[in-house]
Amino acid sequence: MEAVTKAVHPCFDVSAKNMHARVHLPVAPKCNIQCNYCNRKYDCVNESRPGVTAAVVTPHQAVEYLKALSTRMDNISVVGFAGPGDPMANPEETLETMRLTKAAFPEKIFCLSTNGVNLAPYVDDLASLGVTHVTVTINAIDPVIAGRIYAWARHDKKIYRGIAAGEFIVERQLDALPRLKKHGMVVKVNTIVLPTVNDHHIEDVARTVAGLGADVMNCIPVVPTKDTTFEAMNEPSKVQMFALRAKASGHIKMMTHCARCRADAAGLLGTDDPSSHALLQEYSLRVLDLKHDRPYIAAATNEGLMVNLHLGEAAALNIYQQTPNGFRFVEERTTPPSGGGEERWRDLANQLTDCRALLVAGVGGTPTRILQASGLRVIQMTGLIDEGLEAVYNGTPIRTVKKADAFKCGETCRGTASGCA
Repeated sequence: MEAVTKAVHPCFDVSAKNMHARVHLPVAPKCNIQCNYCNRKYDCVNESRPGVTAAVVTPHQAVEYLKALSTRMDNISVVGFAGPGDPMANPEETLETMRLTKAAFPEKIFCLSTNGVNLAPYVDDLASLGVTHVTVTINAIDPVIAGRIYAWARHDKKIYRGIAAGEFIVERQLDALPRLKKHGMVVKVNTIVLPTVNDHHIEDVARTVAGLGADVMNCIPVVPTKDTTFEAMNEPSKVQMFALRAKASGHIKMMTHCARCRADAAGLLGTDDPSSHALLQEYSLRVLDLKHDRPYIAAATNEGLMVNLHLGEAAALNIYQQTPNGFRFVEERTTPPSGGGEERWRDLANQLTDCRALLVAGVGGTPTRILQASGLRVIQMTGLIDEGLEAVYNGTPIRTVKKADAFKCGETCRGTASGCA
């Protein structure tokens, strides 16, 4: 295989789709809207659609995965960010991955695919990181129609539903397009065609987004997906799609070679490399040692053998160190008392400044954010403490990663740091 000499985006240049590969780095699990046609599933190898991925990785894991993938695939020209949730609903993870990737692969094109709801505040950041191509999914410009397409939208802890959700989403999406064009980015608008809902509205969308500077439009027939509001909806026929694209093309250039890529797509457009799924899963289990100046690791444990406590339940943490003769228990540290809100987690972060990682069986989003901002890696797992220590110190995979049902709260916990009931 001949190496790439000039970066070209196969989604925007049909002549490049058989030569230039792309890879999506799935670092964004959360989404800020719920589309009535979307069911985000992980680890479904038989489905090829947005929202599906074999694994979610951290920014550092993503870059190490990309390095490994590049040794197998030397024609990757585009690094994309498309979920499995929404990249800009996970701005810290997305931007950090871009920074790390840019340092390691300065020649790659950066591509972002987003619903646009939280895009505007980060347009300047994206431009400074070298993002050149952005796809925004806009399914309606009429709030009433949009209100039928989206179950809800969430922003700043407020939930919007119905027409209110439609108004909020449309306003935010349309506001973002001119901001992208001010930075010279190539903007594509994806529109999911939903029979009886927005199929009569496609030309209006095309006319409006073209007026705001969008360069190309991609009309995508809905894929009826199980366990969604629109699961019984009929997929539009090829004849219907041809007619809709013909009307829209009177206002904007059309893309017609879309492959409806997964959030972990890797390879040529439409012919993903299936071995990349196993590689991604392997790197999602790797714990990367990034804090050599912090010698210890903390663990939430009930008896000193297993990682088996939720952080909110841990009255104390065990501290360990690696020595030439193996792992050594150093001491037990009492955690700050419950009921202190975010200050509790900041106090804990101050107690663990000499620790590079915290092994815990469950933890909420607020403590994770605060602790990781202090430089502490928070690792959710269940199993032997020694296995977690081995993973952090020596880079081996953790095979006993936390399962989704191991704790009711976990990543989605919205507690107030007052302790678990």
